[in-house]
Amino acid sequence: MPALLRPVFTALGIACLLSAASLASSGTAFAQAKQPPAPAQQAAPAQAPALKQIALTDKQLDGVLAAQKDMDAVTEKLPENAAPDQKVIGQLDGVAKKNGFAGYDDYNNVVDNISLVLGGFDPVTKKYVGTEAVIKAQIAQVQADKKMPAKDKKEALDELNDALKTPAPQIENKANIDLVGKYYDKLVAALGDDQN
Repeated sequence: MPALLRPVFTALGIACLLSAASLASSGTAFAQAKQPPAPAQQAAPAQAPALKQIALTDKQLDGVLAAQKDMDAVTEKLPENAAPDQKVIGQLDGVAKKNGFAGYDDYNNVVDNISLVLGGFDPVTKKYVGTEAVIKAQIAQVQADKKMPAKDKKEALDELNDALKTPAPQIENKANIDLVGKYYDKLVAALGDDQN
């Protein structure tokens, strides 16, 4: 499930990104692993704790960007859907601390907050429009795609429509939108690998 916290702007990825907010601090997600998104029904367990929203700082965003390569090096060795062992958690904690975080949980909370904001950015205009507008645009894009196989189109539309029914939480710290916008290109390049 690591891909759930990456900002992914593909038709199938948007629904998973929006579900990331509900997974935020569950400890089951790793923001850095480069895997395909999990289906939406697996992405939103009822017992997932709410995202602890924080006011982001330039220092935190710089820390996430600096840590990303090392985090990827640790997480890409993990088997898909495997629970991390204490050794891996220790490595992730070490990378986080080296980059100015109290530990991996602190780092992961910052990534969760970044992902929440990125989910509302239009990848074309790079402006914040809100998650609902992004999902609706993705639905229109999938519906207009004549080359997408019918089965894939139905699956993508089902996932996107489910995401509309489970809105992401409102962003409590409005200054986070401007800050993430300032770092938008760097964050998308570092945290995601499937952007348009």
